[in-house]
Amino acid sequence: QVQLVESGGGLVQPGGSLRLSCAASGSIRSIEAMGWYRQAPGKQRELVATVTRGGRSSYGDSVKGRFTISRDNAFHTVNLQMNNLEPADTAVYYCNAVRSYGPVEGVRYEDYWGQGTQVTVSS
Repeated sequence: QVQLVESGGGLVQPGGSLRLSCAASGSIRSIEAMGWYRQAPGKQRELVATVTRGGRSSYGDSVKGRFTISRDNAFHTVNLQMNNLEPADTAVYYCNAVRSYGPVEGVRYEDYWGQGTQVTVSS
């Protein structure tokens, strides 16, 4: 099991910055990747950014060049630095962790989610 706790959301003006943090606990040694997703009212949850245990990161098209994901080596914490925020970035942001389990020849994966943190970009 993995527990995720997000922090850092809030209200910011367009063009401003926020930093989200996600603290993981539990079976963190089996975490293969962590990331952030967001969901705006009336829309589907979408990828914001992910980072693998090997350090490879990926970003949603709408945030490339503005957001940066980082993590510590032990996957205790994953951060999302958000710069040049736009009203379209307004959403609930969820931390995600993908954990592997089972034998090597039949490894399986499961997702864990945090409770979400609200980010509102408005003047």
